[in-house]
Amino acid sequence: MYGKNNNSKPMCVYRNHLQSSDNLVTTYEDTRAGFVALALEKNRRATPYVAQARALQEAAGQADSPADLLNVKGIEMGLLTAAGLSDKSLAHLMPNDKIEAINGLIRNFLEPAGTNFVEELVFRFLLTRGDTLGGSMRNVGGALAQRKLTRAILSTLTIAGKRYYWQHSKTKKWISMTNDDTEIELSLRGISWESELGNRTLIYNLTVPLVRSNVDLCLFNLAPTELVASQSSAIDPSMVAPYVIALGELKGGIDPAGADEHWKTAQAALNRIREAFFRVGHSPLTFFVGSAVATRMAGEIWHQLENGTLTNAANLNEENQVASICRWLCNL
Repeated sequence: MYGKNNNSKPMCVYRNHLQSSDNLVTTYEDTRAGFVALALEKNRRATPYVAQARALQEAAGQADSPADLLNVKGIEMGLLTAAGLSDKSLAHLMPNDKIEAINGLIRNFLEPAGTNFVEELVFRFLLTRGDTLGGSMRNVGGALAQRKLTRAILSTLTIAGKRYYWQHSKTKKWISMTNDDTEIELSLRGISWESELGNRTLIYNLTVPLVRSNVDLCLFNLAPTELVASQSSAIDPSMVAPYVIALGELKGGIDPAGADEHWKTAQAALNRIREAFFRVGHSPLTFFVGSAVATRMAGEIWHQLENGTLTNAANLNEENQVASICRWLCNL
């Protein structure tokens, strides 16, 4: 069973794409390309906010004075945002609180701006929306990494002639593969396929009860119907443990300054996984995929690969490495 060490499988699969620790190190060119990708994603995510600001500017232009804004229909949310209130905070405010916030905006900031009050309104709206965007960008590296790995896995399955199902991240429904899978990685949480060895289901960001923490990548020897993937707390650890094939950490941050910290976090998570499964008599395969890999970090990863602590690893920026580790996952 694949939940346990399987000596019939070669444990040096990483040598299909790695010859030394040097192959894992992220190059300057890849770092630069990563930062550009983050900038492009930030602009993509900012597009709705810019459109909202333009709509607010046009509507607010109907007011002759800051006080007249209260009479313009359809801009209350824009006024509240300009007042500095986040979408989350609005759920905790009473109608009177919202009116007070808007009046404070008008009195303290829009009226002092004089004839430029509409411009001031739009600036303050974008200031709050920028803060919202900044919050969403904190996890964008991980999101981009998941999309890239997902696309590589789907491509591997497709060229192998294996049909797959994918789970929608919001509805949790499993959807059958179609001829057009454009951009499904934007809303994909899991992938399921049938290999020569049985059913395989890969789930992203699943809280594994046995480990009691979130695991980035979980590959099970189970069909989706046998795995309560949308309610991980309902999974019986003693039942699922034997069916866990591989567990991995995916770190998409590209900033070299944070590389060591990402590895420390991933290494701690992988150690928790090994210890938790060892206590119940199982040893799932473990792997690591990262975008920012520094020289010393690469040496530590290589050492763990060589001594069998890690089963596989890859630098997410290297296409050949990504393709190789995806073939490995799909053939387990």
